[in-house]
Amino acid sequence: MGVFNCETPDNNVQNIGEDSATIAPAKDENYDLETLKLPEGFKISVFAEVENARSLAISPGGTIFIGNRGGKKVYAVKDTDGDNKADKKWQIYEGNYPNGVAFKDGDLYVAEIDKILKFSDIENKLDNPGSPQVIYDKYPSDFHHGWKFIAFGPDGKLYVPVGINCNICEREKPVYGTITRMDADGSNMEIYVTGVRNSVGFAWHPVTGNLWFTDNGRDMLGDDVPPCELNQVSGENEHFGFPYCHGTTPDPEFGEGKSCEDYKAPAWNFGAHTAPLGLRFYTGDMFPEKYKNNLIVAQHGSWNRSSKVGYKLMFVKVDADKATTAEPFIEGWLNKATDEAWGRPVDVLQMPDGALLVSDDKAGLIYRITYGD
Repeated sequence: MGVFNCETPDNNVQNIGEDSATIAPAKDENYDLETLKLPEGFKISVFAEVENARSLAISPGGTIFIGNRGGKKVYAVKDTDGDNKADKKWQIYEGNYPNGVAFKDGDLYVAEIDKILKFSDIENKLDNPGSPQVIYDKYPSDFHHGWKFIAFGPDGKLYVPVGINCNICEREKPVYGTITRMDADGSNMEIYVTGVRNSVGFAWHPVTGNLWFTDNGRDMLGDDVPPCELNQVSGENEHFGFPYCHGTTPDPEFGEGKSCEDYKAPAWNFGAHTAPLGLRFYTGDMFPEKYKNNLIVAQHGSWNRSSKVGYKLMFVKVDADKATTAEPFIEGWLNKATDEAWGRPVDVLQMPDGALLVSDDKAGLIYRITYGD
């Protein structure tokens, strides 16, 4: 036991198996939004109920696509009547832990553990998506850290992380512990950066265009080490230290003879076991100016710490290529008195009106966060 990092499957996920349907009202007994603490002027509501809601993507037409790990499905939801709540829901696919979703030029891309799929012209086929095209099928088949977040970068390439298939180890195959990228048709796959234990979220700075990504730290070194990381890529072929260094701390098993100065240091160290996953730079006009071009990061929360940490959204202020401060944005999914959590944030998505959507794979919800009236 204890080989998994803090981002582990929830064993009590229910497989609902809904097809195209009108969404039923949320069940009050499953959550309590009143326990959540938001900055003054902000509001949170339920946008949709989606089992094991994980990665999020949006089409220009306003359809939200949701990846899924515990339930092994991909869903789509849409607000068709303009009341800021999804009223239609479709099951798009069921497969091999299809956690990652991305949308480009009318097509939906789905990342399974070992392959990338494409559903062409998906919005015209929501009721009958058909079988997807496999555009790449050479990723490792390991479940451990095999689930993937995917996104298209400003260069038009699809970025795909490959987590290390262990808690802490070296692997001969260079693809492990990396972020890769490929053309939209699946060709020209290449390793972009290395030394990445398990990234399940990344985003590009709206001004510099640099990639920022979260990385989950290793386990079994105690409650408070090593940190989970926020990293910034400033050039190709950078190495972020794993398994030799965790930030500026050498690994006790693999760090002997290594200098942490030889690797790219984190832009910010989050608390150990907080499990930062999805993140987005806020570029909308709804939120106050302080949030513009800065990060909202979802912390999924710990699984093997003596007292739980994480289970919140963090606000990280970014100055060009540096993270300068980090503070809680929304918290309360974790009851600190009982050490029990009713929700686990996973991914963040900005809507065209400037609202944010946040997925929660434990509560099976997608939240809508707004500011003002």
